[in-house]
Amino acid sequence: MGRSWPGMYNAIGMAKRKRVAFQGERGAFSEEAAVKLVGGDVVFDPRPRFEEVFKTLAGGQVDYAVVPIENTLAGSVHENYDHLLRYKLPIVAEARVRIVHNLIARPGVKFSEIRRAFSHPVALGQCLRFFEKHPRIKSESYYDTAGSVKMIMEEAPDGVAAIASEAAARFYGGHILKRSIEDDRQNFTRFFLLIRRAGARSGPAPRGKNLKTSLVFTTPNTPGALFRCLSVFALRDINLTKIESRPLRGKPWEYLFYVDLLGSVRDAPIRNALRHLGELTDLLQVLGCYPQGD
Repeated sequence: MGRSWPGMYNAIGMAKRKRVAFQGERGAFSEEAAVKLVGGDVVFDPRPRFEEVFKTLAGGQVDYAVVPIENTLAGSVHENYDHLLRYKLPIVAEARVRIVHNLIARPGVKFSEIRRAFSHPVALGQCLRFFEKHPRIKSESYYDTAGSVKMIMEEAPDGVAAIASEAAARFYGGHILKRSIEDDRQNFTRFFLLIRRAGARSGPAPRGKNLKTSLVFTTPNTPGALFRCLSVFALRDINLTKIESRPLRGKPWEYLFYVDLLGSVRDAPIRNALRHLGELTDLLQVLGCYPQGD
């Protein structure tokens, strides 16, 4: 993005040194996304679980939260879709981060000495060719990519390495033995920037080009219901960039539908489409209207 999101808020007097929550440890890819979205002049508040990130923002302990929502290889982060609906924290920006996995060890440790590599299960699954090429190295799951670097640096086990970002290596003083060991270079994660609803931002939804709107709805469990709902967008030439279904808790075999579309809720076609959609659905909630990530 050309400028950080807080810079867009200077006109309404937002102060510097805001607090930003994200899941993982310092040096995680979520921190990289946070820097891209809000700049580096903030206080980072890493949390071990996604739900804690949402609770921390909802409770007013931080000013922003940054959460991953989908990866080009692993797909959607379903847990965070559920939290978006439950906590009703508006999306105000998105960023896409290139995921580069590196093999990291303590300084002085040689690659030939490595027998185990720790990382998040998703990261390990994105480096399968590396493990096939080096069968002596066994993959071991850990709760966080950057956290695995922190662990090997603090506990100093023999013959171990971590798979994480270059930022994690710098932050904890690790040495990169092998760079970019992921299987697919087209590995990107999309992150949302969330704020609190009450008093977080003044003014109407953004207007202009390169905007995106995210929403969620449920349909009656009747034949053709989803088709009729989606037709409100097709009839107005509104481009849907994603649709994701999630189980509707308490109603077995019924679903929530999460949709991303191009445009703003202030645009007349989208405004009319949402009004029409509201007549066809049991639940309709706009999750955010925000600039598209670069």
